[in-house]
Amino acid sequence: MITTVTLNASIDKAYFMDSRIENGTVMRVASCRNTAGGKGLNVARIIKLCGENVQAAGLAGGFNGAYLESMLERDGISRQFVHIQGETRSCINILDEGYGSTEYLEPGCPVTKEEEEAFLKRFPEIIKDSEVVTISGSVPQGVSKDIYEKMIRCTKEAGRKVILDTSGELLKNGLKACPDMVKPNKDEIEALFGIQVNGFEDVVSYAGKIYGMGIPYVVISLGKDGALLVCSEGIFQGRPPEVKAVNTVGCGDSMVGAFAVALERNYGPQEALKFAVATATAAALSPGTGSFEESVQQELAGRIQIETIESKVRI
Repeated sequence: MITTVTLNASIDKAYFMDSRIENGTVMRVASCRNTAGGKGLNVARIIKLCGENVQAAGLAGGFNGAYLESMLERDGISRQFVHIQGETRSCINILDEGYGSTEYLEPGCPVTKEEEEAFLKRFPEIIKDSEVVTISGSVPQGVSKDIYEKMIRCTKEAGRKVILDTSGELLKNGLKACPDMVKPNKDEIEALFGIQVNGFEDVVSYAGKIYGMGIPYVVISLGKDGALLVCSEGIFQGRPPEVKAVNTVGCGDSMVGAFAVALERNYGPQEALKFAVATATAAALSPGTGSFEESVQQELAGRIQIETIESKVRI
């Protein structure tokens, strides 16, 4: 079992446009797709598509929360949500050929201290049957910035592996608890260290610094250039073939889901990287968020190039 945690879940609305967006006018949406959203729920769908047992956990409330849980049931994903008084948020992604993807993300309704404490109290029971736990995304208003640190410590005390994918203070505090894997991007590295990343060598250097904090696997998303993996065996880059992406929203979540599966299956670092890059690339070729075609993933896996950047990590 793998458990994915999404504290700031949402109803994700994808608006597909057949004309360019013009601000200040009435725009007609060609088609619309609603999904149970939030980074961890994208991760959950990927894990299920990879053939592993998964459950989704987090916070949900109001009519939107009930709708979100009904969509998860439709997708065949079991769930353990703590219910809150506020309304689960909505997020909109506008996709048109002129500008690509434009996202409007609501902040999420305020969560009370009592609701936060209720989730933390229930958390050990939620993860008790899981080998791997993923913690993804932002938190709603009112939630403590060290909540992920507490959850990581709880997960590790239970002898489970844990992946953290977040940003800002949540990432900074979460690193103190030494999750098994983190997946920051360039912007998150810059915010974490208060620097400006100038080129690939800087990415490698600062990924090494994060590894030096006691993080066994550090993965850096590189967009069309794949991903970088820093671990005890060295530094590796997984390069996908050139493809024409259809929908890049959630591709990072697809990578997290694939790495969670790889950790559960005890893949070696290079095998895990190839599997994750192939899955994320296949997801970029799917119009749905948090989805991919298995045949496409398998075909891509044979075309992923793994390059050794360094055989030893410089901390």
